[in-house]
Amino acid sequence: MNLSKPVSELFWRRLALTPAVGVFVLLSLLPVANLIAMSVHEIRWQDGHSVWTFIGTSHYVRLLDDGLLKKGFFNTIIFSVVGVTIQIILGFLLAWGVSRISRGRVLYRTIFILPILVPGILIGAIWKLMLNYDFGLVNGLIGLLSVQPIDWLGTASFALPSVILVDIWHWTPFCFLLLLAGFESLPQELHEAALMDGVTAWTELRYVYIPIMMPVIVVTFLFRFMTSLKVFDEIYLLTGGGPGSSTEVISYTIYRTFFTQDQMGYGSAMSVAVLFAIALMMVLGFSMSRYKGQGV
Repeated sequence: MNLSKPVSELFWRRLALTPAVGVFVLLSLLPVANLIAMSVHEIRWQDGHSVWTFIGTSHYVRLLDDGLLKKGFFNTIIFSVVGVTIQIILGFLLAWGVSRISRGRVLYRTIFILPILVPGILIGAIWKLMLNYDFGLVNGLIGLLSVQPIDWLGTASFALPSVILVDIWHWTPFCFLLLLAGFESLPQELHEAALMDGVTAWTELRYVYIPIMMPVIVVTFLFRFMTSLKVFDEIYLLTGGGPGSSTEVISYTIYRTFFTQDQMGYGSAMSVAVLFAIALMMVLGFSMSRYKGQGV
């Protein structure tokens, strides 16, 4: 009888989770399965109906020779690595500064998280006006320094850094909130002990807070990095992948393949490949972070 009770509890727990698992399958796994099925078919429209023609792995073979996809993959990695690294650094410094403030902490926190509350469509409109070549605020400010105006979004060498700048402004508050939660979970005795030892703020940050916050930093970086790989709205609203292919990213390439070129089978193959790559990077990233955490 002592063994039957745990078995019974386990059964009812599994039974209680069944509806949630069913909803997850319907909303997540079935669309992925449909995407995989589409990726091995050539899909065209005829008389208002879709006609599926099985072609096997032809779409996946085609991916290897797609120069635009390779350019999008390269730009996406540059966008994510550079942008997220700067966001983590700025978010960490802001969180560290706010955690040391005794008065006005709520006010500073509110101010710092404002950008993440702005809808993406407004962010695109605001920054497109600010970076405008003729009357943008940014060119107006650098004009005060006698610097010639720059076509930030229309020049290949400036377009991607400009989009990265917008992403940094938009998503640094997200990193700030996660890292601030990590700082606030630390015991106050750490700071008090540092004060008693007479160490400087930089020494305290370097030898106390950075090592002890490293697990939070790694998880924040990985989570934000994975979400940044899906960037679309900023590219769509600011540059449309141009000029040329200087700001082409994977999400925009897939969007254009699906809805502009009407190649649903090939676009599905792109989506499956990207999904697999992101899942693989996620597994490797969290495995490495767990290994390092155990090593420490």
